[in-house]
This record gives sequence, structure tokens and C-alpha cells, in this order.
Amino acid sequence: VQLQASGGGSVEVGDSLRLSCVASGEVGYGMGWFRRAPGKEREFVAAFGGNGERINYAESVEGRFTISRWIVKKTIYLQMNALKPEDTGVYYCAAATGRRGGGPDEDDYEYWGRGTLVTVSS
Repeated sequence: VQLQASGGGSVEVGDSLRLSCVASGEVGYGMGWFRRAPGKEREFVAAFGGNGERINYAESVEGRFTISRWIVKKTIYLQMNALKPEDTGVYYCAAATGRRGGGPDEDDYEYWGRGTLVTVSS
């Protein structure tokens, strides 16, 4: 399984971006996004739970970011609005198998994309 993320770019504070991630093989419902800011550990952003219903967001993005999916195309999206400089980082798509995934534990995800860079300047 390969995950291909796209949609990153350089924007200004308050702008929006939409990231996409396509899975090339079979994955479960648990797919989501993580990010790594410069000099920091990778952190959870948002994900669909392995049960296919639950959606989780990091507190730092709640109300500004929206995760969505097109199940048939095995694609997830991350609509990012009201971007802030602290949203800068490499955004990674992650996918789990079975009913795993959906939360902030990276060990629950078997597959990872290479990442797409988001830069928010003030």
C-alpha cells in the first residue's frame, strides 16, 4: 500500500489549503493526518476512526480543519482554514488496516505517506 499526499504549499496567515491523500491499496477506515513542525515531534492532526464513524481532531485545529473522505476512491482530504504560522510543517497521511486507527497513537497506523509541506507566513 502506498499513500500519496498532495496539496501543500506556501500561504499567508488566514488563508486556506486543501490536502489530499490517495491510498493505492486496501486500507481500513482508519485514515488520517499527522504533521511535523520544524524542530518538533510529529503530532496528530485529524483522523477517521477504524469503525468508520468517529472523527477525531487535535485541539489545536478543531474548528479550523475539516477531514473528509471519498471512500470509493480511498481518498481523504484535509480542509485547512484560518491557517496560522504554527500550522507550518510537513503533513503526513496515515492509514490503518482492519478497525485500527483514528486516534493519535502512531503505532495504530501501518502505512505512511511521504508528506507534503505546508508553510504559513505572517
